[in-house]
Amino acid sequence: MQPEELSYAIVTPYSMRKSRTGGIVGRLISRTGLDLVGGRMFAPSAELAKRYVETIVTETDAQHRATQELIRDYVLKNFAGKINGQRPRVLLLVFRGADAVEKIHRTVGHIVHERTSGETIRDTFGDYITDDSGKVIYFEPAVLTAFDPKTVEHDLKLWADFSDRDGGILDHVINFPGEAEVEKTLVLIKPDNFKFPNLRPGGVIEVFSRSGLLIIGFKVHRMTVAQAEEFYGPVLPVLEQKLGPASGRDNWEGIVEFMAGRRPSECPPEDRNTPGTEKSIAIVYQGVDAVHKIRDVLGPTDPAKAPPGSIRKEFGQTIMINAAHASDSADNAKREMGIIRIGENNFKPLIENFYRRR
Repeated sequence: MQPEELSYAIVTPYSMRKSRTGGIVGRLISRTGLDLVGGRMFAPSAELAKRYVETIVTETDAQHRATQELIRDYVLKNFAGKINGQRPRVLLLVFRGADAVEKIHRTVGHIVHERTSGETIRDTFGDYITDDSGKVIYFEPAVLTAFDPKTVEHDLKLWADFSDRDGGILDHVINFPGEAEVEKTLVLIKPDNFKFPNLRPGGVIEVFSRSGLLIIGFKVHRMTVAQAEEFYGPVLPVLEQKLGPASGRDNWEGIVEFMAGRRPSECPPEDRNTPGTEKSIAIVYQGVDAVHKIRDVLGPTDPAKAPPGSIRKEFGQTIMINAAHASDSADNAKREMGIIRIGENNFKPLIENFYRRR
């Protein structure tokens, strides 16, 4: 049995601005079969960008070396500073599994070998355009990664070192007009999307992109039973009133089990704060009227009543297994973000613990 590896993919600022994140995430999960174990938003500093590119140019083959030099120059130009008055945002995703580095490599593709067939991520989302003399006149790699385990380890440790300073909830990165009523809202891509590697998590993100809002936070999260109880605490009295105390409580425990993997009545006190078995992706969106825009794209709780094109119509199954959760008010968004500790840096310990064991 092959040992597990970590690998990574960085969604570039251009891909983020063009709302290609969902398509890229879907490809990475479904085509590699790897486990998405971590993710963090970054607004890279010039220092991080400079140190990241130190390991990029390694090839001796002239064509491949020239491409690596293009990537190095791309990072230095596009990852730090400001573009059109805005600081660039990137999303770093971490995957785990056997042969992870090569699987990510195959799925991302080599931009020089672009066949415009849609086979790789760079086929679909990247550009390598030359003039008649062969000079590159436009270059967009769409996703960045490393193609050997030692470089992956170096890069992940580097980004982990900068993950507190340059990463997290990027709520001071985007400039809005002074009179704009800007909100933050929380989305949870629920565990039903992660039963096996598939396009659904990316598809949900892609539909949310119709809101025109910006992703400023991203976290792979496993709810504890205690978090799920608090998160869905307001739902319990509603269910008890609607269904009766016993049935309402039973349904509520089913929701907690769905999100955390365990029913509260069956969870010993010492396990209540242990991360659960079920995975979610927590995303923070920012923009004008963010709560309403996200809820509008999400659709009503019951997928049967959701309009065509909404997330719950496209991906939901039942009132509980309905693809995603979104905060219903700015106050609730703040409350829910606090419960799941959206600002917590679980990216750095993930990297440190994995390589410490090796």
